[in-house]
Amino acid sequence: MAQIPKSSGDQAAGNAPAPAVPTTVLRIRSLIPSLAPAERRVAQRIVDDPERAAASSITQLAKDCATSEATVIRFCRTIDFSGYRELRLALATEAGQARGARSGAPEMASDIDPDDTLVTVVQKIAYTDARAVEETGAALDVDVLRSVIDGMAAARRIDVYGVGASAFVGADLQQKLHRIGMTSFAWADAHVMLTSAALLDERDVAIGISHSGTTIDTVQALTEAGRRGARTVAITNFPRSPIGFADHVLTTAARETTFRSGATASRLAQLTVVDCLFVGLAQSRYTESRTALETTYEAVRGLRIHDDRRRRRNGEVPDAAGAGDE
Repeated sequence: MAQIPKSSGDQAAGNAPAPAVPTTVLRIRSLIPSLAPAERRVAQRIVDDPERAAASSITQLAKDCATSEATVIRFCRTIDFSGYRELRLALATEAGQARGARSGAPEMASDIDPDDTLVTVVQKIAYTDARAVEETGAALDVDVLRSVIDGMAAARRIDVYGVGASAFVGADLQQKLHRIGMTSFAWADAHVMLTSAALLDERDVAIGISHSGTTIDTVQALTEAGRRGARTVAITNFPRSPIGFADHVLTTAARETTFRSGATASRLAQLTVVDCLFVGLAQSRYTESRTALETTYEAVRGLRIHDDRRRRRNGEVPDAAGAGDE
């Protein structure tokens, strides 16, 4: 898991090569549930085969989607393009970048077929999970991320809401924050979430985690927290879902597939955002975080079977992911 980097500003990150990830396709995929049926067909056609869409005229795309050219133009404007020509150019550019990054290797299908061998199943799941992390990192809005980190750094307390698989992600974030001395709570019960939210105010931050963005318990808790004045943050795959009302929305990029192999991908995507929040927050208060990590690490050191003295002699920072998890 991530460790706190030495504070050196954004220059090092700026020197890193940007991954060749089709961000236009990611944005379209995240908006599909919120689109009208005809626009949804256009979006799905683009997501399924962006290279073919880039090579198609507006007339051909409209015909393929059993809709009109006017609908295609309306779809382009819905996703913040001025027209179809601009969308085609973006798709063609990103498709070319992706081909170069793959070095000619075809993209693996992520859906599980009935006749897939176990080896193929393993390959597809590993591919889907890896792509979820890569695409989430590429699509993450750094300006929004920085605003959330600043809000968390100044917060009196941070409450995290999530149910089901998202509850585990919420617990992971709470543990990380607790280890660097931040007052934080993770709730997964609907009644307790609402009780927690009712006691928040403008000094606090509330974070709701929901892949679909439609989980009633999480949406209600985040709504109540916002009504009480807390700064609200949503971590979701679909920014225009009901949870998208939050003050700040951090978007993941996981694909749902047959047999819910995408469920693991969605958690990994959420955990990627959690790691970015945690490391960014820890870095912003570097001295306090490092001291807290070393103190908590020392407190549980006796519970470990193996000896970490070599790591400490080398001056390595204890694992920031959590104490006692090995």
